[in-house]
Amino acid sequence: MTEFKMNEAELEKVFQKRIDDEQKIEPKDWMPEKYRKNLIRQISQHAHSEVIGMQPEGNWITRAPTLRRKMVLLAKVQDEGGHGLYLYSSAETLGISREEMVEALQTGAAKYASIFNYPTLTWADVGAIGWLVDGAAIVNQISLQRTSYGPYARAMVRVCKEESFHQRQGYESLMVLAFGNAEQKQMAQDALDRWWWPSLMMFGPHDADSAHSSQSMKWKIKRKSNDELRQSFVDQSVPQAEYLGLKIPDSNLKWNEERGHYDFGEIDWDEFLRVINGDGMCNRDRISHHVKVHNEGQWVRDAMRAYEEKKRARELKKSA
Repeated sequence: MTEFKMNEAELEKVFQKRIDDEQKIEPKDWMPEKYRKNLIRQISQHAHSEVIGMQPEGNWITRAPTLRRKMVLLAKVQDEGGHGLYLYSSAETLGISREEMVEALQTGAAKYASIFNYPTLTWADVGAIGWLVDGAAIVNQISLQRTSYGPYARAMVRVCKEESFHQRQGYESLMVLAFGNAEQKQMAQDALDRWWWPSLMMFGPHDADSAHSSQSMKWKIKRKSNDELRQSFVDQSVPQAEYLGLKIPDSNLKWNEERGHYDFGEIDWDEFLRVINGDGMCNRDRISHHVKVHNEGQWVRDAMRAYEEKKRARELKKSA
C-alpha cells in the first residue's frame, strides 16, 4: 500500500511538472482521477449549456422580424448544437459516455449555465443574448483555448470563432433597435435591464466562494479566475452600451482611475443560487423540453445502432 501511494505521488509530481511546463494532457496520458472528474464536470456542464441554450433563442426562429434575421438565428442555433457536439465528444475521451452525461443533465445531477433559465420575452432579448451572453462566453472561452487538456483546448478554437460571430450578430441586432424609434430603443433598454445581472452571474461565484476554482487554476484547466473574467466582461461591455445609448442598470457602476477598471455593484447571489439549484423561471421547462425531444429522437438512435450492427455483420461475413 505504501509503495502504491509513493508511486501515485511520483506520478502526480510528473503530471504537475507537465502542466507547469505548458504541455497538453492527452486522453491516453496518465492523469489524477480528480483531474479527470474535474474536467468531466466542467466540459459536460459547458456542453449542456450549449444545448439548453438553443431553447430560449429557438423560441424566436418562427417570429423573427425579417427573413434575414430568421436565417441568421437559424445558423446561430445550429452552431450551438454543434458546440454541444464538440464538447460532448471531448468529454467522451475521458471515459464517460454521451448517455451518462445526458442522464446527469436530465436528472439534475449535472448543471448548466443559469442564464438559460430566464425567458426571452421580446425580440430584443435575442440581441441581448448575442451581445451579453455570448460576449461573456467569449471572455471565458478565449482563455480555455489554452486549457491544459488537449481535446478541450482544440474544441474551443472553433467554438470561439463561431461565438465571436454570435456576439457581433447580437450587438448589430440590438443596435438597430437602439438607433430606431423610441419604442424600439425602450425594447433594447428593457432587454439590457433584464439580462445584465444574469450575464455577470455566468462567471460563477467569487473566487473565495468557488469550490473548484483553486484546483482548476493549479491544473491550468482554467487560466483566469471568475472575478478576473467578470471584470474583463464589464470593462468591455460598458463602452459598448454607451455607444448604443443604453444605460447599464447598476447605480454603482463607475470608472476607477486608480485600478484602471470599472467598479460595479454586488450581484444578487441568493438569486444565482436559487436559479442554479433549479428554482428559476424556466428551469423545469428547459429540462422537460429536453427530455421530450430526446425521447422523440430515440428512433433515430435506434436506427443508427441497427445500421451499424448490420454493417459489422456484413463485414464479418465477408472476412469469414
